[in-house]
Amino acid sequence: MIPLFYAQKRRNSIIDVEWNTGYLSPEGDSFMDSLIDHFIHFLAVEKGLSPNTLESYQRDMVAFTSYLQEQGITQIEASTRTHIIEYLLVLREKGRATATLSRNMASIRAFYQFLVRDKYIDKDPSIHLETPKIEKRLPKVLSIEEVERLLESPPVHHPAGLRDKAMLELLYATGIRVSELVNLDTADVNLDMGFVKCMGKGSKERIIPLGSVAIQMVQHYLQAGRPKLVKGSGDTSLFLNHLGNQITRQGFWKIIKRYALKANIRTEITPHTLRHSFATHLLENGADLRSVQEMLGHADISTTQIYTHVTRTRIKDIYAKTHPRA
Repeated sequence: MIPLFYAQKRRNSIIDVEWNTGYLSPEGDSFMDSLIDHFIHFLAVEKGLSPNTLESYQRDMVAFTSYLQEQGITQIEASTRTHIIEYLLVLREKGRATATLSRNMASIRAFYQFLVRDKYIDKDPSIHLETPKIEKRLPKVLSIEEVERLLESPPVHHPAGLRDKAMLELLYATGIRVSELVNLDTADVNLDMGFVKCMGKGSKERIIPLGSVAIQMVQHYLQAGRPKLVKGSGDTSLFLNHLGNQITRQGFWKIIKRYALKANIRTEITPHTLRHSFATHLLENGADLRSVQEMLGHADISTTQIYTHVTRTRIKDIYAKTHPRA
């Protein structure tokens, strides 16, 4: 057995992942790597999954096959239902959340289905294994007053501040995902027509309207902020960092946390907080569920329906706090 800091470079450049998996056996390393490689290629080409989803699948399978080899399993066909159950128990003992266990189970099941499909193995040991049930948590949202304080936090007297305000305004105006926000190009925003075009999960394109405030702030950023950030890099990304390169999700995460602190917002902030707030505020003000579904890019309307529970909960809270006989 040899210690390994896993730095897998996909041969077809679909995805690069660094992952510390502990130990792998020299004799099984290349075989397991090859299976994962083919699996990720299948998901990318046949299923059209996003880079973020591919990364999750790859990370899960690297960890799982590493565990198998720690148990002396160097050939995938030697793995059994018991190995899968024991692996999930190990994750649970490490304190992994139910959502993480469920995602790992989904990854393992998809991996074995692929192996049977392409005749690497004859039987699927993951069949009939129950997926851990996830307790549906209501997304945390900001009040309209908190959103206003957050959006007013960035200073607009320098390029980075203009960029930050434009990003926050655009995110709240459209409800797009943070990954979609940072991947926007300048050509994806049509300020004259008032819409933004983004590529969502499964490479599905959607068009979302922009409000007047977001249009004004993006225009201001394009005129006075972005030209000073581009630094001749030629990067066509809409939002750039101080090096003139596309801003990252991690970069945005630091930005929104900084402004939440500045705005004295005590609600826990996540990269999706403005997306959740966008959907909730639309529904509270009479938007229909189907329109919100389309703007969010949800494939299934049941995913959007979680926000109706949020609005009902908020209405109950408001009633309890304001009705004299509550």
